[in-house]
This record gives sequence, C-alpha cells and structure tokens, in this order.
Amino acid sequence: MSQRPIATTPSTTHDSPRPLRPSGPLRVLATTLAATAALAVLPLTAATAAPAPAGPDTAPVSRAVEPAAQAAPAALPAAAKAAATRSSAVQNAMSKVGSPYRWGATGPNAFDCSGLVNWAFEQEGVDLPRTSRALASAGSPVSKSALRPGDIVTFYKPVSHVGIYIGDGQIVHASTSGTPVKVSDMDRMPFNSARRI
Repeated sequence: MSQRPIATTPSTTHDSPRPLRPSGPLRVLATTLAATAALAVLPLTAATAAPAPAGPDTAPVSRAVEPAAQAAPAALPAAAKAAATRSSAVQNAMSKVGSPYRWGATGPNAFDCSGLVNWAFEQEGVDLPRTSRALASAGSPVSKSALRPGDIVTFYKPVSHVGIYIGDGQIVHASTSGTPVKVSDMDRMPFNSARRI
C-alpha cells in the first residue's frame, strides 16, 4: 500500500504547516481504515472472527480460529440445557403428587415408580429405559453426596425402586400399591445408586 502525503495549509498563528482534517465521506473512510488496521493486530476469537470491511486500499484479513475457542462456549449451553431438562422433569413429577400408584402404569393419570420417572423426562423429550433396574445404568453415575435436583435415585439390592431427587434429601416417587405419588425422605429406603441424565 503506498502512502500519500498529507495535504497541509499554512497556519495563521504558527509558521509550521498543520494537517488538513478530512470531512464527510472521506472522514468515515479514514476512520474505517484506521479501525480496520487497529483490529488487524488483535488476536481473533470465535466472537470476532467476522471479516473486516474492505476499503479501497485494504484486503480482508482472515485467520483460522482455534477449535478450542469454538468448543468451550458450546459446552456451557449443553450443560445448562441438561440442568434445565432435569429441573423441568422434577416439576413434571411434582405435578403428579397425589396421583394413584398402579403397577406397570406410565401416566398420565396413574404411575408405577419407573413409569413416573419415564413420564417426567419424556415430557422434556428424553427417552429413558422403562424399568428401575435399567434406569440404574442410564446417564452418568453420581455419588449420593453430589446429588442435584433431577437426578435419578435407585433403591434396594438388586435395584427394585426408583425416584427423582428434588433436593434436601428428598425424592418424588410412586412408592407402592395403595399409596399415591408422594415426596419422601430418601433415607427411608436403602440407597443403591444415582444417575444424572
């Protein structure tokens, strides 16, 4: 790029010449070119990877973006979406407190234990295994001390009961014949394992 000399006019108060200031469209072009030149030296990220506007004496600048810069932001929305899904599943199950227990029922008016868990997550578009034993291996394992609302909790050995953790050591579950869907302290049953979907 060739440099043009800056036009000057004699100053009325000083003997040295002063630069002329561009005006109108020329000022906009000069400002755009200056900004483009300044930004060209900054490192690019996924957020700033758009090409700079081209001026009469500039060419678009492009650089490869590191894959890690693109992967890190994507992980956060996925984790937030999973947490929102679990939270909604808790609300879905809580909306069924008082519904009757019926062995083999999957809702929406009656449930067995795994039927309630399945129904609550199904409302959020998540397909889970049908039985409590199969649910004991769905998702990722979670320790009892790391439970969060929406985690699936299984009980007994071998696994024969399941509920959804709602916080403060409690689960929502369809417990047994003659007892409607309810909230219980999870320590009332022998803990087996927990899974995070």
